[in-house]
Formats: sequence, C-alpha cells, structure tokens
Amino acid sequence: MLKIRMVLKLLLFIWIAGLTVNVSAAWDDFFELFKEESSKISGTSDITNSLSNDEIVSGLKEALIKGSRTAVNVLGKENGFLKHPQLKIPMPEKLQAVESGLRKLGQDKIADQFVLSINRAAEQATPKAMSIFSNTIRSMSIEDAYSILKGSDNAATEYLKKKDGKRLQQEFLPIVKQATNRVGVTESYKALIDNLGMMSKFIDIESLDLDKYVTDKAIAGLFSLVADEEKLIRDNPAARTSELLKKVFSK
Repeated sequence: MLKIRMVLKLLLFIWIAGLTVNVSAAWDDFFELFKEESSKISGTSDITNSLSNDEIVSGLKEALIKGSRTAVNVLGKENGFLKHPQLKIPMPEKLQAVESGLRKLGQDKIADQFVLSINRAAEQATPKAMSIFSNTIRSMSIEDAYSILKGSDNAATEYLKKKDGKRLQQEFLPIVKQATNRVGVTESYKALIDNLGMMSKFIDIESLDLDKYVTDKAIAGLFSLVADEEKLIRDNPAARTSELLKKVFSK
C-alpha cells in the first residue's frame, strides 16, 4: 500500500514539475518526500531485518510454549477453573432456571456440587492439551512465525486454535466422559434432576450433552488464558524471561 502511495505521489510531483518554472525545486521536494516514505517502510521492518529466520521461529516457539504451559499448569490443577471467575464453568444455560429455583428453596448445596463437579472434569482433561500444543509448535514454519510476529495481540493463540481446535475436541471429550463419572458429575446431575419435581416437564433435559458442554468450555477457557499470556509477553518486557524473547518482541 505504501509503495502505491509513493508511485502516485511521484506522478503528482512529475506533473507539478512540468507546470512550474522551478523544476529543480519540485524534484528536490519529491526526493525529500521519497526519503520520508522510505523511512516509514524500513521502520516497519527494522525488527524483522535485525533477526535471523531461526531467531524468529525459535522466539515464537518459546513464547507459545511459555504461554500454553502456563495456561495448562494453571487450569489443569485443583480449582484451576473455579479460582478464575472469568473461566469458571457455569451451570449450563438450560439448567440455569433450575439453579435459580434450587437456590430460592435453600438447596444451594445441590447446585454448588454440580458446578464443582463439571469444573473438576475440565481440570482433569486440561493437561492433555500440552502434548497437542507441543507437536503443533514444533512444526511451525518460518511463514507462520512471521505472520504471528506481525499479527495481532492474540495471533499466536489464533494459530494454535486453528491448528489444534478440532483435535483438542477429539482428545478432550473421552477424558471428560471418564472424568464426569469419576468426579461425580453424573451423581450430581441426577440429584439436580431429582429435585426438579414438576419443573422437569418444562425443561429440555434430554438434548443437553453435558460432556460436550464441559469440553467446549474447558477448551474456550484454555485458549482465553493462552491469549492473556501471549498479550503479556507482547506488551510487558518483564514477561520476556529470556534474551531471545526480549530480542524478538522488542519494539
């Protein structure tokens, strides 16, 4: 785009030069403008020009490993989701009316136990993500690395999401299914439904796929935290914990 602008400005100055008596002055003005525009172009590529391809790829890989490992370590432990209000997996929308009714009747414990159990299931599936992310990060190309480096604050996260989103679904779902039985989601759900009474006739319980719900929320929470870590590395020099990260993400 800048090159097109420069060509247009060149044509404009040639036209001006033809109309003015002082042709030399017009060309002097043009060359000053040319130097300014060239400086803008070179300024945008100073960082990448000062880095080798290996440094860019290695730096981006290190940043992704750091961000994804932090996210997995935080969410893949007890209360990982529960301690983060923005990532805590809530009652499924189809059951929120049930939750409200139970709490009004003083049955908070039943609702709380169910929410606890689905968050426990998400915690147990989360560690699986690290091996999936690692394989993708190792295979990153130089083209991918340049695109991520010049991209938005969450470009690396979007790269992982695009590459690994479907595979995470496939790998998480069976783990969540096992975990829902192990941590008592099924029992908590049964207790929840048993307390509905007549309300159960008005709620579409059959179409609720709890395992898929937990899987989707766990993956969304994971990518959200990876994005936070990526932005931190891009914006905060203190988060660049190695010389390579400092060099690649310096502005």
